Amino acid sequence: MDAPADERNGGAGDGRDPEQDIVTRAVGMLGLRMDEARSLFDEATSRWRGDALRIGEGSRQRLKDVFRELGIVTRDDWDELELRVAQLEHRIRLLEDREDRDQP
Repeated sequence: MDAPADERNGGAGDGRDPEQDIVTRAVGMLGLRMDEARSLFDEATSRWRGDALRIGEGSRQRLKDVFRELGIVTRDDWDELELRVAQLEHRIRLLEDREDRDQP
């Protein structure tokens, strides 16, 4: 007769996930409680995300500076220029409409 599926997978047969058991045992060997291990893991991952974000922002700024020195237009510069042109076109259209209304 075959062993139950949980025993074949290395589980205790009590419905727990075998991978969870391994993690729990490993954390216990380190002398930590599971909530302490989770807290340390969360802290480490949030620090890593923050460092990655700061590195990305610094790199982006350095690239912008290099592009500006080389005379290459960045996407942000292009978008700002498009906005300014659209605003000027709108103002001119308003002046032309007002001029048309003022003429007899």
